[in-house]
Amino acid sequence: MSKVYVIGTCDTKAPELCFVRDLIRATGVETVLVNVGTKGGEEVADVPASEVAMCHPDGPASVFVNDRGQAVVEMSRALRAFVLEQEGLGGIIGLGGSGGSGIIAPAMQALPVGVPKVLVSTLASGDVSAYVGPSDVNMFHPVTDVSGLNRVSRKVLGNAAHAISGMMTWRPPVVVDTRPAIALSMFGVTTPAVQAMTDSLQQEFDCLVFHATGSGGRSMEQLIKQGDISGVLDITTTEICDLLVGGVLSAGEDRLDSIAQTGVPYVGSCGALDMVNFWGPDSVPDRFSDRLFYHHNAQVTLMRTTAAEATQIGDWIGQKLNACDGPVRFLLPQGGVSALDAEGSPFWNPKVDAALFQALEDTIEQTENRQLIKLNHHINDPEFAASAAAHFRAIAKA
Repeated sequence: MSKVYVIGTCDTKAPELCFVRDLIRATGVETVLVNVGTKGGEEVADVPASEVAMCHPDGPASVFVNDRGQAVVEMSRALRAFVLEQEGLGGIIGLGGSGGSGIIAPAMQALPVGVPKVLVSTLASGDVSAYVGPSDVNMFHPVTDVSGLNRVSRKVLGNAAHAISGMMTWRPPVVVDTRPAIALSMFGVTTPAVQAMTDSLQQEFDCLVFHATGSGGRSMEQLIKQGDISGVLDITTTEICDLLVGGVLSAGEDRLDSIAQTGVPYVGSCGALDMVNFWGPDSVPDRFSDRLFYHHNAQVTLMRTTAAEATQIGDWIGQKLNACDGPVRFLLPQGGVSALDAEGSPFWNPKVDAALFQALEDTIEQTENRQLIKLNHHINDPEFAASAAAHFRAIAKA
């Protein structure tokens, strides 16, 4: 029977870890308590920190050092290697502050999607992107510090323990699906396009839609690298705007690298390359004070890209696609690249779009396998979606 691995620093959080372990055990789920503390606590653990440290690629001496920051980093590396070796691991729950969360989160991210993962972290009420990453880590905010059992912590830790116990006990239904899995990137302003493509392709393919919010792009790239994706319709490449211009929804420098690494069939486009994303108006840097903005809602502010930025974005995409040896079709929607970039809409600017398209034309080295295709449609027109689906079918079945 698979077990829940309860992980934390037993030198500082033994009572809380034992409390969680005992609640999980009481539901009938087996547990393994793993110590990742470097200053003791071994007596309560099923797996001592010394055993975890043995999994460090450079040996245990790299973990047990006098510098706390380095010890946290190296224990994290050891724990990641440790969990990947555990055949009986069915789920993982961790407790920690900044140090403990930094140790445990990378190990959780290394496990496949679907393996239950719960992290009770004092960092959970802020920016959790570093802890969740491209994975399916579930984070609980403990409200009080993870430092002692009290009337608040017992409730939160109890909920976390019962949450992972429920995940272990009630597994999702197993559905046998022989359709190849494909990835599609979507934003609110490209939803009609992507939904039309999904409707067209879902009889032949298992369509996985990723929200292009930075984490969505990273998750999509990770699944492609793992070999879980057979093809990509990357209609919404807006995360690249945020990377290059300074928005808050970047997917990182390695966006599109998985396409080059795997050679999967790829149909891409310019979805939402007219905008850079920020949070509320107060989050917009002062250097952008004279720019054109659209207030999507109270939490999200969109900024229209300029011709110079569009040129930079087009060149960046082109250079990435030139590294791809697999089949590539990149579509240019001449009628606009988002719901806001349509005639009469706030971001309508054909001159800026033309700069983007020209940069792509100038940069992409076209071959029989790598083609740039102009379409006289808006990205959300049904005709654009039909063309994208048709191009994908052609290269996916070639």
